[in-house]
Amino acid sequence: MKQEQSKRIQTSLLNGAEKKVLVWLAERQPRWMTSDILTGIGVIGAVIVAVGYFLSNYHIGWLWLASLGFVINWYGDSLDGTLARVRNTQRPIYGFYLDHNIDGITMAIMCIGAGLSDMLNLYIAMAVLAVYLLLSISVYINAHLKGEFKLTYAGMGPTEFRLIMIVVNTLFVTIVPLREWGITFSILNTPIIFGAFDFIGLAILAVLIIIHLNNFKHDAKEYAELDPVKPF
Repeated sequence: MKQEQSKRIQTSLLNGAEKKVLVWLAERQPRWMTSDILTGIGVIGAVIVAVGYFLSNYHIGWLWLASLGFVINWYGDSLDGTLARVRNTQRPIYGFYLDHNIDGITMAIMCIGAGLSDMLNLYIAMAVLAVYLLLSISVYINAHLKGEFKLTYAGMGPTEFRLIMIVVNTLFVTIVPLREWGITFSILNTPIIFGAFDFIGLAILAVLIIIHLNNFKHDAKEYAELDPVKPF
């Protein structure tokens, strides 16, 4: 299959340091630990994120649980492939299929959890999820057609995103005026309140849309040159 031979392109800001940490962790995992178990730990982390955001409806302190979930999700999601490479137990076809299906599931879990909190409008959360999935589809298409699997954009990847969300959570727990600030406006005579977290969500959504449109324009042009219109 083409996918497992795709060149991984990862140029995130923390990529170099993260690789060293992951290899260090992989070399110290107990023998019973497997890549599949780590993948499961990543899913558990996503569920903890969702639960933390939902419970923040009752007390803002539950955002600490959401932040812990991001750390657990990083541990499982980032370490599973590294463990396989360190132990030379790669299963490229199975790993490609499982890992990227799970990525979609975990992102859905986290977005839904955040959208069910009072902090983030559910429509914004679902829009972020939709554009993320569009980006993922584009990545998988390029992996098949170009043999390139691009994991980061503009120096940002999943790890950087998790760190940003942990910082945001910390700010909302510790700065009362930040979480109490909001703008009220009306759509079709329905009052809607947008808080600071909503605008952060809109900013993330805007960045994802710009990245997707830019990639689409660039890739479509490249593919048009590779596959030109044939004369009658």
